[in-house]
Amino acid sequence: MVPHLITSLTGPTNELEQRILESMPAIERWFRLEWMEHTPPFYTSVDLRNAGFKLAPVDTNLFPGGFNNLTPEMLPLSVQAAMAAIEKICPEAKNLLLVPENHTRNSFYLSSVATLVRIFTQAGLNVRLGSLDPAITEPTALRLADGSNLTVEPLVRTRGRLGLKDFDPCTILLNNDLSAGVPRALQHLNEQYLLPPLHAGWAVRRKSHHFKAYEEVAKKFSKLLGIDHWLINPLSVPLSHADFSAGEGLEALQTQVDLVLTKTRRKYKEYGIQEKPFVVIKPDAGTSAAGLMTVRDTKDLDDLSRRLRNLMGGSAADETLSQLLIQEGVVTHERVNDAVAEPVVYMMDRYVVGGFYRVHADRGADENLSAPGASFVPLAFSQASQLPRPGEKPGVSGPNRFYMYGVIARLAMLAASYELEVTDPDAEVYT
Repeated sequence: MVPHLITSLTGPTNELEQRILESMPAIERWFRLEWMEHTPPFYTSVDLRNAGFKLAPVDTNLFPGGFNNLTPEMLPLSVQAAMAAIEKICPEAKNLLLVPENHTRNSFYLSSVATLVRIFTQAGLNVRLGSLDPAITEPTALRLADGSNLTVEPLVRTRGRLGLKDFDPCTILLNNDLSAGVPRALQHLNEQYLLPPLHAGWAVRRKSHHFKAYEEVAKKFSKLLGIDHWLINPLSVPLSHADFSAGEGLEALQTQVDLVLTKTRRKYKEYGIQEKPFVVIKPDAGTSAAGLMTVRDTKDLDDLSRRLRNLMGGSAADETLSQLLIQEGVVTHERVNDAVAEPVVYMMDRYVVGGFYRVHADRGADENLSAPGASFVPLAFSQASQLPRPGEKPGVSGPNRFYMYGVIARLAMLAASYELEVTDPDAEVYT
């Protein structure tokens, strides 16, 4: 199944698919050379948007949930990728401590954690769950939707090592994005591998750093293919130190929004695109969609300023919401059963291991689909995205479409690698 593209202006995307298929040997070699110089994040998920005239990542998650939405056919590849990742980091690994989010009673999230436990158990590790939640003071069984249980245990910190009672792991895998900050239990660990590193969490990480790195990667890749990097790159500019509760920052926000809209209009004119451009204003850190707003004209910001003051005035989240990313909006023209859809690609180590479509019947093509009411359709990725079919007509082949999606997602993963190198507090240069 290939979700249909409801736009006649599919030329650029179809040309991109054809160019990627024709360049597959050069692309795979290019990735191999990049991974010789850079270390991929341990696991990554990337949200993509296909506008027909543009295909770009709009979010890159370094602590992905949603593994439960992958089909059983995808799990063997996940297990192989997990083995490869663990062998590189700690070949003698025996015990793996998995630290989930604190809201572990969410049944969908618990199913994702259970899938991760299954993957790493089949990769040859003893896997147990340790919680940062202070409410977990003893082994606690959490019931899954299918009737099975997960046991979460309190973490035990002993002489610079983190584990559980009678369980000393060499590797700790975080599935907690550290939005609330870095807890002391995770700091200054002695001779234990912590994956992903602490500076990958939202206590430190910024989307503006990521998309700056992605622009660099997109330019390199586009030079290889001989294409305009705008076709795969959303224009993004940061806004820092805005205090909307005090009425400060609106003028700077208007300037940046106007900048992105003006550049986007030029590109639309260049490619003969008739749609009206828009920008998405999002918090520069975190995964919450609470502060995410769509703007089509700087005049809209006058009314929006009241909403900004309400969102950013008086709450504990104000600090992160005072740092914003203004990003070119990318519509999604893909549909599953007439509902708006966007692909999400999952990777472990440097490998694409699967994906699914996030579908929302009550959202528009220019809106955020990661919201209550979303559903997930994995069958579009049921065929291996690494086995494209050269020679088929662009835009109609599932394997070809999803190979292209896998390439763009890997570019975002490579950008995350660049980003983590630049923001590593133990590196020689820290910005």
